[in-house]
Amino acid sequence: MKQILLVLVCVACISASGQKYDQLALTPPMGWNSWNKFQCDVNEELIRETANAMATNGMKDAGYQYINIDDSWQGQRDAQGFIQPDPARFPSGMKALADYVHSKGLKFGIYSDAGSKTCGGRPASRGHEYQDALTYAQWGVDYLKYDWCGCEDLKAEGAYTTMRDALYAAGRPIVFSMCEWGQNKPWLWAKDIGNSWRTTTDITPCFDCKLDHKTWRQWGVLQILDAQKPLREYAGPGHWNDPDMLEVGNGMSVNEDRAHFSMWCMLAAPLISGNDLRNMSQETLQILTDKDVLAVNQDTPGVEAFVQPEKFSLEIVNRNERGHRFTIVQPKNNGVEIWFKPLSNDSWAMCVLNRNKDAKKISFDWKNEKVADSFSKREAHFDTTTYSLRDLWSKQDAGDTSRILNAEVPGHDVLMLRLDKI
Repeated sequence: MKQILLVLVCVACISASGQKYDQLALTPPMGWNSWNKFQCDVNEELIRETANAMATNGMKDAGYQYINIDDSWQGQRDAQGFIQPDPARFPSGMKALADYVHSKGLKFGIYSDAGSKTCGGRPASRGHEYQDALTYAQWGVDYLKYDWCGCEDLKAEGAYTTMRDALYAAGRPIVFSMCEWGQNKPWLWAKDIGNSWRTTTDITPCFDCKLDHKTWRQWGVLQILDAQKPLREYAGPGHWNDPDMLEVGNGMSVNEDRAHFSMWCMLAAPLISGNDLRNMSQETLQILTDKDVLAVNQDTPGVEAFVQPEKFSLEIVNRNERGHRFTIVQPKNNGVEIWFKPLSNDSWAMCVLNRNKDAKKISFDWKNEKVADSFSKREAHFDTTTYSLRDLWSKQDAGDTSRILNAEVPGHDVLMLRLDKI
């Protein structure tokens, strides 16, 4: 039976070439993935318990949908080449597990790789793309994360196009999450191939650091954030820049978790939590499920935020060895960034990010600031239009733009405001 289906799907792939499912991921996908917390230590009990947690702890109600298994669910291929789940880890099979996740009102995701082996050394999809896509469709998969280990001799655009075509030929709409790490600048070519594409190396639960593992690297929140700044014009409904999964609840401070989550929402990034949903603090849950902040991420135009240009001050210093005087240009608010995100209905989100470890005071004179976005063709004319201010984390009204905004932002934290026309 499988052989007959394989012939049918390969015939279908001829007419399906060059197509991607429409109407998927029109807002950034929201869900959970096993990798950040559990790496290769996955099994069906973990997935069932995680689905139970998401369905009952408020995350589902807040908009999270996907329960995604990352690397090392794979067993071996059968005699016809069809992938089978690891029988020790997933004895009930993937169809039964997908059905269980669906019974909770959630969606089911899975992982593979464009090479012959996954990053964890399990069988991957190279040469079996159409077989695997058909298998995923039969199991009821809704989301595929597709990695890039062992692909040094492949061309990324071709490899990901092959799997896109295979998914389309299989006949089931599956969100296609491309995990190519930004090595081949996927933002330039992936809009019609995937629903999201990784833009950097892997994230680590650190606010400001880089980890070098010799054969691979990890970046902290700020390092990944900085890499997103030139990419905003490439993202939009159905095709998102992906700065990697969330590390909220995985060991950073509450301030850092809040800043991390806020900035991913400002970036219109996929929100794929990576913590243990079965055992997390109330503070972590509150961050992940804050509906006002999530609304910024899920805003339907899907425009990413941009950094407001900094104003500069001048400082004169002496170079003692020759007695020369030099002019040094320094940012007025050193280490503090102000981001704006255009929202629906002429509203805006504003996020003041303090990159410093210590608290910083800010003063923002609305009438003397020009906030304009040539990409979305939006401008905020604070000199002629007044906006109300709502602090999204404290749930407090913060006045309006007729007065200078004075605030103190704790270290490694944010002030996040919503601006609505009065």
